[in-house]
Amino acid sequence: RVAPAVVNIAVLVRSPEEQNPLLRDPFFRRFFGLQAPQPQLSAGSGVIVDAKQGYVITNHHVVKDASEIAVTLKDNRRFPAQLVGSDAGTDIALLKIAAENLAELRVCDSDKLAVGDFVVAIGNPFGIGQTVTSGIVSALGRSGLSPEGFEDFIQTDAPINPGNSGGALVNLRGELVGINSAIIGPAGGSVGIGFAVPINMARAVMQQIARFGEVRRGRLGIQMQDVPGRDGAAIAQVQPDSPADKAGLRQGDIVTAVNGRPVRGAAELRATLGVIPVGETIELRVERSGEARTLRARIGELEARHA
Repeated sequence: RVAPAVVNIAVLVRSPEEQNPLLRDPFFRRFFGLQAPQPQLSAGSGVIVDAKQGYVITNHHVVKDASEIAVTLKDNRRFPAQLVGSDAGTDIALLKIAAENLAELRVCDSDKLAVGDFVVAIGNPFGIGQTVTSGIVSALGRSGLSPEGFEDFIQTDAPINPGNSGGALVNLRGELVGINSAIIGPAGGSVGIGFAVPINMARAVMQQIARFGEVRRGRLGIQMQDVPGRDGAAIAQVQPDSPADKAGLRQGDIVTAVNGRPVRGAAELRATLGVIPVGETIELRVERSGEARTLRARIGELEARHA
């Protein structure tokens, strides 16, 4: 049931030399004895999440710098794909294909995942064709793979290899729980440490891209850090006259939940705030001097160095 909703993605990427106007000039190439630059072909995976609209989720790094994108379905139908938008911060991109009789994956609430849950990864490793591997959820809330990213990865030991990027991580009910994104593989292949973007985060990004063509990332106006020995994110600094300041957040407050969703640490809070659009009002559960309280803040325009 799941397999028809997972697609293979072929990407034509123009080489850096191909973008140089001098190297595009036949006379220049002939005079200096240079070869014409050749485009490069790479492979990845994707997941159909809206059959009616033809929406396919994949990774930003799969389609980055693409000049052409083609999607091949399980039944071998092949379609050109339009890049609706892409977000490097979460490594999520949204494609659109014009096709009928598509299958789509049902999504679940990835916040309900637990370590030890069985999962299955489906994708196109090394471009060999659709492949299914199995494993468990090894950890939740992983971060630190990229200092520039908004990370809250699901870690799994289901074998994920190059080409699996953008593919589906599903539970045993056939529900989409994550988008496979990265591995730690010293030899270039799977060693049982793979990472997927939780579908709750990917879906929030997709909704913004579908609406705006991009992620309109906002800010709360805080700097944060982990709390030793417990869940939550401590407020290290509040920017004056920021949304956080106006909401009543103070240095030393510990944020324990956002919109009812528990916060495990600073990286998770940063990732959560990173997909909330400008202008949306959020509910923050905080602890101050041992007392719990609820504050509401309106996400403002993004400024450098502040979440």
